[in-house]
Amino acid sequence: MADVNRGNRPLSPHLSIYRPQWTSITSILVRITGNALFVAALLIVWWFVAAATGPEAFAIANGVITSWFGKLIMLGSIWALWYHTLGGLRHLVWDSGRMLDVDKSEMAGQMMVALSVILTIFTVIIL
Repeated sequence: MADVNRGNRPLSPHLSIYRPQWTSITSILVRITGNALFVAALLIVWWFVAAATGPEAFAIANGVITSWFGKLIMLGSIWALWYHTLGGLRHLVWDSGRMLDVDKSEMAGQMMVALSVILTIFTVIIL
């Protein structure tokens, strides 16, 4: 029999009561940083191909990468690389059966964010 109340119910009632958690936010950010790293890798490949093509193409590619926008993308890529790496390490720890309870899992997410920022600053200062 057809559900006569179907149009009266909200489509996603969980969205109105859902509280974002560190584990969900950090998991979503790991996926976003993975895609962002792919885009940054394409930019770097473009730079290398332009270097092999000739001085005119390299001047354009190098101008884009060394501009303020390109430097911002590279800085974000450094952070994304550290963040994505730490996310992978966190999943390795979870795969071993450790830190699966809510408190430790949220602490791991907070540490992941903090360490990625610290390692990014360290990388920029050293390199």
